[in-house]
Amino acid sequence: MIKLIAKRLVSMLVIMFIISLIIFTIFDSDKMKAQIATSELGGFQASALIKNPEAYAEWQEKNGLNKTYTEWASGILKGDFGHSREKNTDVGPLLAERLGNTGILAGLVFLFMIPIALVLGVIAGMKEGSIQDRVVTFISVLTTSIPEIATAVFLIVIFGLFLKWFPLNAAMNSGWDWSALVLPVMALVIYDFGYVARMTRASMADVMQSHYIRTAVLKGLPKKRVILKHALRNALIAPFTVIVLQINWLLSGVVVIEVIFEYDGFGKLLLQAALFGDVDVIQAATLVAVFVAVFSQIISDVGYTLLNPRIRF
Repeated sequence: MIKLIAKRLVSMLVIMFIISLIIFTIFDSDKMKAQIATSELGGFQASALIKNPEAYAEWQEKNGLNKTYTEWASGILKGDFGHSREKNTDVGPLLAERLGNTGILAGLVFLFMIPIALVLGVIAGMKEGSIQDRVVTFISVLTTSIPEIATAVFLIVIFGLFLKWFPLNAAMNSGWDWSALVLPVMALVIYDFGYVARMTRASMADVMQSHYIRTAVLKGLPKKRVILKHALRNALIAPFTVIVLQINWLLSGVVVIEVIFEYDGFGKLLLQAALFGDVDVIQAATLVAVFVAVFSQIISDVGYTLLNPRIRF
């Protein structure tokens, strides 16, 4: 196990190095620097600046666009992620705040989505082809097929405008209002639980057809004991991998939800930085997203190994 973790960590470091080099190379190109100047200064003023080499070099120095890869990477390792020109603040504290907000949102989504998805998936997989299986499968396919933006708009119209039970946005300008998180959490849970439920259902149905399950039933063991003690652990191996990989999606894949509900999270920050051309924020956010993706894969591999003895040995 230790050897596996060590290999994955080394692989993660290599991947992070390659990604950081690619990111730096993209944003260090003359074309990208010209686009940044145009977005910040306007076309006419940027064109005049680029034609003046001394003034252009001074502008790059002021905005930190003339760093070498070594200088940039060493700053990242020391916790210096640069300065956000749009927000006029250091990227590190800003990124930490937004990651914390998205972490709260993701934690609430996991708190409700995972139990719902696992319970429905197990219920459906226990009796493949039954009415309960067909109902759960239909609901799962339906909710997963509807885009997040459509689900969010539907919830806003019903619970925000018509019933007026919850606030229309989750901006949190005057402190935390937990009722404002209900609609974004509902939108994410409705969209994502179906995928996990279908994976659980397929895994559970496959396990229930196994020979050792049939043997346990024929021996007269109670059905509850057969499911909880013999079938459930093996059925959760595949869904576990899917669940862990949802961490990456909940970090950077919820841009639509955060923008619609005006929630100041990581995804919204990344979108705003991309539209504004805030280079330091884009670079730092991309590195964080890659790190979370790779690290969640490590957690998935380790968890899969623990759950499946055949892989372990």
